[in-house]
Formats: sequence, C-alpha cells, structure tokens
Amino acid sequence: MEIAETIIEVRYAETDQMGVVYHNNYLVWMEIGRTRLIEQLGFRYFDMEEAGYLSPVLDVHIHYGKPLRYGQKAVVKTWIKGYDGLRVTYGYEICYEETKEVAITGETEHVCVTKEDFRPVSLRRTFPNWHEAYLKALE
Repeated sequence: MEIAETIIEVRYAETDQMGVVYHNNYLVWMEIGRTRLIEQLGFRYFDMEEAGYLSPVLDVHIHYGKPLRYGQKAVVKTWIKGYDGLRVTYGYEICYEETKEVAITGETEHVCVTKEDFRPVSLRRTFPNWHEAYLKALE
C-alpha cells in the first residue's frame, strides 16, 4: 500500500481559544495529504481540473483523539483505502511527529464529475492512468 507522509507545523492561526487545533483545520490538512499522495502517484489534481473534471467530497469521517497544539509538528499519513473505478476513499492518520502518537483518524470519499454539470464519470475510462495507479497503490 502506497502511503504519503506530509509534515505540518501547527500555526497559531490554526488554534482555537483553548489553544488546540480547531477541528476544521484537520480537513485542510487532509486535503494537503491527499494532494501529496496524488502527486506521489505521478499526477496533479490541477491537471484533472484543466481537463474539465472535479473530484468533490461525498462523505467525511473524522475521529478526534488527542489534540495538537501550536508549535507542535504533525505528520499527515494518506493512502487509498478503497477504490472501485468510480469512487475513491482516502484514509488519513494524523500523528504527533515526535512521539508518533495518533491525534486523529479519518477518511473522505470522492467521485470524479464533469465540471459543467457535476455528472459522475468513470475514473477508469476518463483517466485510465489514474485508475491503474490507484489499483497499484491499493496493493
């Protein structure tokens, strides 16, 4: 299984009044990790958009464990958890860089759609190179 790792330095602006990372920022970090994984597989999401397609989020699940704080570093681990040629589910684990302790786990589900009408398309047919890379990354 292919796993991308991205280091995030927790910025002050990402914390709330309690001094911990505001929960919505984890979604941003997950997107950063997903983009890194796609690049690691040899592609760019930008190119998909330029070709007239998007990959919107259909579903999000996050389990919040131990909170991260300003000044700490996190590692976002991202992998393909499931893929059926149409839908792809990315898995995430965000850990403390120093201790490797898990802060959050999560997943997002996506589908490829046309930009003009959001009609779903088969990744297998529309982007066969992505399809093959996703299948290989699942192994």
